[in-house]
Amino acid sequence: MRQIAVLPYRFAGVGKDGPTEIMLITSRGTGRWVIPKGNPLTGMDRHASAAVEAEEEAGVIGAVCPTSIGSYEYRKRRANGAAIMYNVEVFPLAVTRELSEWKEMDERERRWFTFDEAAGAVDEPDLQALIRSFGDSGFRVAAQRSGVMFNVAEKTGVNRMFAWFQRLLPRQGNFFDLFEAHAATLAAGSEALARLLQGGEGMADHIQEIVEREHDADAITREVLQTVRRTFLTPFDRSAITDLIASMDDAIDEMQKTAGAIDLYDVKEFDAEMRDIAAIIVDAARLTVEALPLLRNVAANGTRLHELTERLVRMEGHADEIHAAGLKRLFKEHGASNTIHFMIARELYSHLERVVDRFEDVANEIDGLVIDHA
Repeated sequence: MRQIAVLPYRFAGVGKDGPTEIMLITSRGTGRWVIPKGNPLTGMDRHASAAVEAEEEAGVIGAVCPTSIGSYEYRKRRANGAAIMYNVEVFPLAVTRELSEWKEMDERERRWFTFDEAAGAVDEPDLQALIRSFGDSGFRVAAQRSGVMFNVAEKTGVNRMFAWFQRLLPRQGNFFDLFEAHAATLAAGSEALARLLQGGEGMADHIQEIVEREHDADAITREVLQTVRRTFLTPFDRSAITDLIASMDDAIDEMQKTAGAIDLYDVKEFDAEMRDIAAIIVDAARLTVEALPLLRNVAANGTRLHELTERLVRMEGHADEIHAAGLKRLFKEHGASNTIHFMIARELYSHLERVVDRFEDVANEIDGLVIDHA
């Protein structure tokens, strides 16, 4: 038996720079902590079905990424006494709105947890492992610099002399802090973009937030470029630093261009494929938020960085498929009958695709640092 589920998450703090949290709900039968799940709905994509379950069971709405993060199994006892094994495919859902009233509000409790708390609260071992692999707890600790040269050499295993020498270099310029601050603007901007593509009231506010986040990102990028010029010793090659921050800045620039086109053409309704690509953008930003602190110690975190960049590349391929399917359907429905509508929607698709492409560029830049330093 196969089911679908979402793993609802949010970034804490107004600036989206706080720790990531996971929402769990209680089951109706036993009251144990679970994630929103159910059976796939006929005629609906699996990730879209999972989003329906999240709204009904947990009262949350957001951007559900169509690229799953894995699956887990559990055994469920049915009314006839049989205990059947279920396989549950899990999709990440970036929560953009919590409803005050929802379908099963009188039957369930919902609560936000840290990653460790969430993993400890659920019963299924596979789900525990999935939550821990999704989260950044533990990896941020591993990313922190150590002042002990011997530990660096022992943990890296390769390039020991370089790792030892790198620890002697003065960490001037706060490059890592600036990278992480920029990643926070990407996360906030991507969530605003996802809310914008949900339509409805408040679209002007979401456009304004995207513009403001892009301005914040520009200020950070300028500081990075100025710091590169005035810093004698840098943690990475200067071109690697500028290429990484440029690829990140290009991503939020394309978000602003998407919002600008929506504002210019006064678009009020959006295709499901557009919302799916926006959901991929949100999850790509989440992965970037986790990856950037790991650059503080590339040698120790090379394996995890590779896992994150590999998923980013895979998501970009998935976004290309969604983009092609959306354009094909759009042309069939409006190519001949409503050319203006087709051209406007095609422009929006192009901007959204380029956002995801820029995140792939970020992944490639990070991979280059891993190759050079791990």
